[in-house]
Amino acid sequence: MKEKVKLFPKKIITFSIVGFGIFFVLWGATEITPRPGLPANSRISVTVVDTSLIERGAYLARVGDCVACHSMPGNSDFSGGAAIASPIGGMVPPNITPDKNVGIGNYTFEDFDRAVRYGIARNGETLYPAMPWTSYSRIAESDMKSLYAYFMYGVKPVAKPSNANTIPWPLSMRWPMTYWRWLFTPSAANPPQDPPTEPLALGAYYVNGLGHCGACHTPRALTLQEVAFDEQGGDEYLSGGQVIDGYFVPSLRGENVSGLGRTSVPELVELLKTGRTDKTATFGPMSDVITNSTQYMTEDDLHAMATYLRSLQARVKQHKANYSAKTYDALSRGDFFSVGASVYMKNCEGCHLANGLGYSKKFTQLALNSSVNSQEANGLIKIVLVGANHAKTEDNNVSIYSMPSFAQSLSDQEIADVLTFIRSSWGNNASEVSTSMVAESRKGIDKLEKTNVRN
Repeated sequence: MKEKVKLFPKKIITFSIVGFGIFFVLWGATEITPRPGLPANSRISVTVVDTSLIERGAYLARVGDCVACHSMPGNSDFSGGAAIASPIGGMVPPNITPDKNVGIGNYTFEDFDRAVRYGIARNGETLYPAMPWTSYSRIAESDMKSLYAYFMYGVKPVAKPSNANTIPWPLSMRWPMTYWRWLFTPSAANPPQDPPTEPLALGAYYVNGLGHCGACHTPRALTLQEVAFDEQGGDEYLSGGQVIDGYFVPSLRGENVSGLGRTSVPELVELLKTGRTDKTATFGPMSDVITNSTQYMTEDDLHAMATYLRSLQARVKQHKANYSAKTYDALSRGDFFSVGASVYMKNCEGCHLANGLGYSKKFTQLALNSSVNSQEANGLIKIVLVGANHAKTEDNNVSIYSMPSFAQSLSDQEIADVLTFIRSSWGNNASEVSTSMVAESRKGIDKLEKTNVRN
């Protein structure tokens, strides 16, 4: 027994030495490995800046929706954003104004390029992929030059220190992220000099690159990387992503019911420009994208994006969606054939109508709506609980309409009943919504509101 007591500390010491040895070898490898980026013989000097570069950079910053993450309401643009939730904690987008003390004012073009396209900060740390550098790796060198010119000479410096990340130690150690970057991210070794001009290729350039659509609309693996970064990676690309802020992210591929299969290129352009069409409207995070980003894009660029998206084949084969008047006929006769139908007629029919077609560009069509027919009902539940607003655009001909919250007026059971009714009427064919799903969503919303109050 005594002999075992003597040997035990030796084993601990041995394991500790081996463990620390492995730790330092792994860490050391991240320090001595050359950083990717522009080679010395191809460095770009941005010393003389003309107005066209800054204007192009401002446009590209809109395409990339940089302001959405790197800003907070009431503060100057790009002066730092709110923490982005992740499985390991909150990742805070920093101040990216050209302030030399707390912003990126001391970044050379090479520093800027390495951060944006390779995910490596000026101090050598790997950036968290909440910054979508995995998509930005595709940006052409001429566009990188324009972005740098804009952020250095077109943005006002703001001396506002960024908040700290809320990721606890040891998860907050950055060097393990280097291995994640090595293993899971695409190479930016041969970026194009200029963006393509052919519409389909230009659409792919924006969708796969600055638009970083895949960051939300593509599934992620257990190790949190996107399972594909473009259509060459397989048909999971843009096939629908994870739940974000309580909303299920739909497919952007050609599915007839839950994707873009029934959306024409002109309709998709209109949706990206205004946030609504005769058939549907955006809500949740996508409305923010319209408000901050795509409404400012040119018609030609939006048409290119829409053309590319509509070229993507469906990943899941679905039946052809056909409108059915059966529900409308029953409701017109006063036949409220289910509890959900009764709840709908009392609370929803005034805007969305008994035929489920709503009012064009005012109150969304529910019949054959891809969001209504989505695999998950999270987004629909959240809309009923907290309400929804149309995207805010600069088109003075488009009025803003809102859906009120029904969190106080409808019970979990009533919300489950009415959504089950909606998802099975007018030709819709989606799964039922349970009371437990509504209760779970309500609990998550209440928790988020309490957190925001404390903050």
